[in-house]
Amino acid sequence: MATVRPFKGILYNFQKITDYADVTTPPYDVISADDQDAYYARHPNNVIRLILNRAEATDSAHDNPHTRAAAFYRQWMADGTLRQDDQPALYLKAITYEHQQKRITRFGLIALVGIEPFEKRVILPHEKTFSKVRSERLALMKATHCNFCPIFSLYPDDGGLLKTLEAAVGESPAEVDFLDEQGHRHRLWRVVDTAVHSRVAAAMRDKRLFIADGHHRYETALNFKAHLRATLPSFDDHHPANYVLMYLCSMSDPGLVILPAHRLLKSVGPPEIQKALQTARRYFEITEFAFTPDDRQRVQDRFLRALGDGADRQCIGVYAHGAPVFHLLALTPGIMDEMFREELDPSLRPLDVSVLTRLVFMKILGFDRQRLDDDRLIGYASTADQALQAIDTARFDVAFLLNPTRIEQVRQVAQKGLIMPRKSTYFYPKVKSGIVMNTLVD
Repeated sequence: MATVRPFKGILYNFQKITDYADVTTPPYDVISADDQDAYYARHPNNVIRLILNRAEATDSAHDNPHTRAAAFYRQWMADGTLRQDDQPALYLKAITYEHQQKRITRFGLIALVGIEPFEKRVILPHEKTFSKVRSERLALMKATHCNFCPIFSLYPDDGGLLKTLEAAVGESPAEVDFLDEQGHRHRLWRVVDTAVHSRVAAAMRDKRLFIADGHHRYETALNFKAHLRATLPSFDDHHPANYVLMYLCSMSDPGLVILPAHRLLKSVGPPEIQKALQTARRYFEITEFAFTPDDRQRVQDRFLRALGDGADRQCIGVYAHGAPVFHLLALTPGIMDEMFREELDPSLRPLDVSVLTRLVFMKILGFDRQRLDDDRLIGYASTADQALQAIDTARFDVAFLLNPTRIEQVRQVAQKGLIMPRKSTYFYPKVKSGIVMNTLVD
């Protein structure tokens, strides 16, 4: 079902770039404006100039972030900063990091995967996307004709495929080995053995792939392929744009971690929040955690423990700017079945993100689809500290804190061909941009 193949990857030239930490970044969608400035300053060849080029006041149709990204890409290929491998390879990637005081290593395979429309049920999404972001990413791809960051996808496996790849690299040292700014260790090996390529392709042929992170990038790849098919007379089934760069991780990999995706809202004032909390009492048991400046941290810790303890009860934490109180909303049993039996599949009703989106945002706060699609008014944080700080500093008006979605919930929803609300999951750590790239030029 899934078509997986090796490719001639584009990597930074080790003779010019001595530390990959200087030139790689997280995916574009988790990079803040301050992060963007920091990556610009870190190195003149940092991939930030390709994936998230700065906007300028003088931008025009002929000189804008996308045209500048394309110019940097062409320049770096021409001067040898970037170099394409001579022979096709599969790339084994390992990341070692600490989570909850444990040292964890996650493995993944970077390869090309044949693009399939979602209705074929070969590659399955689990989240909705933002239309504005899809348009922006498509403009970048039209300008550069390159994949700079692999899409993070999952596949069902008992570990056999990983054993094949580990055996292929043996005890050989990684060809890329560096520590990023978070202290995560990244290693990359090339696998050029064609026999291994064949075994991997055969093993993946009967599998469905589940997109973990990169829904916008995959939909952009679909749209770019359709664009070329409509505008390029020579486009055929052998064109590189029939494939997209992916990082493939086993669902059973012990290093696979999902963090929560807390919601941060703008343009929601105190009267609206108080009214919403009052209405919410019809559907939730609400516990208040009031605090003073002196006992803020102690109360906050107790509030977050209570949120975590309520993971099986569909609990949501609420914190609004200027209000010295945390609210914990525990859903009354049976509410989602009673209210959304005709609208939501049984696999979607128990999700905390469904409770938040359908019941809190749409039913209680009265948001419509347009409001939910406005990425200027909604933000995300993967840790509670980040979410609460965003409210304390007034960057957002109110935070809704969630427990993480579980991997079995992702699999169940995707297998049914259903879609979760946007940003329902935060797979951690993210896959770096710039480690391996893929050209879409024939």
